[in-house]
Amino acid sequence: MADKDGTDGGTSDKEPMKRKEYERKLKDLHAELVKLQLWTKHTGAKVCVVFEGRDGAGKGGVIKAILERVSPRTFRVMALPPPTEREKSQMFIQRYLPLLPAAGEIVIFDRSWYNRAGVDRVMGFCTDEMAKKFLSAVPYVEKAIVESGVILLKYWLEVSEEEQTRRMESRIDDPRKIWKLSPMDLESYSRWYDYSRARDEMFEASDTQWAPWFVAHSDDKKRARLNIISHMLSRIPYEEVPREKIELPKRQKAHGYQEADYARHLVPERY
Repeated sequence: MADKDGTDGGTSDKEPMKRKEYERKLKDLHAELVKLQLWTKHTGAKVCVVFEGRDGAGKGGVIKAILERVSPRTFRVMALPPPTEREKSQMFIQRYLPLLPAAGEIVIFDRSWYNRAGVDRVMGFCTDEMAKKFLSAVPYVEKAIVESGVILLKYWLEVSEEEQTRRMESRIDDPRKIWKLSPMDLESYSRWYDYSRARDEMFEASDTQWAPWFVAHSDDKKRARLNIISHMLSRIPYEEVPREKIELPKRQKAHGYQEADYARHLVPERY
């Protein structure tokens, strides 16, 4: 069961969590996420979860853990590509607003409108003035989002310099991860303190009573995933939805049907 007390998480000197313990605890949280899914559909709730953080902090792993046992029809992930020329001419947050949840939906942003306060600012895709204008406006936009009935949760994943370096180096020779090392990723890695300053200013401007930032330290990925999912569940007032007992119906009779030789093109059994 997920904790409902919303306990705060910080840096930890605990031993790295063992896989068996992690999988056991994650199984319990998956059951709670399914309850959340059914409650969201039943009540028409609207939930929006924003994930931001350092490169290599584990945002993708947390999102993958959340989605593992739920329906993509209810849980939708938004990871937007760079804006088009038309989108660049719009109000910055405009492209994100149509993606907010409707009734019965949970939308997860794998990076969000806060690109303007982070990567855009640090990498020179916008001016400091543009970033400051965004930061002055975003609390009011988020207040409007919350007042419209959306449950808005914002998470920042923080990783140490040493662990970020270890994770980046592990991607270099791993064919499964090499796509995570673009030239921009490498340039971003070199700008640790620029990102620190941008993060600090972002928190100062947008950590509000109606849309606070929750920080998770993720040097231990397994603990971070469990802590974030548990906290997310604690911040949403979901309840178990009554369901009728499920029984499989009887299958129809064959009435003379003979299995056809339909498998004309078999997948080769190579393993």
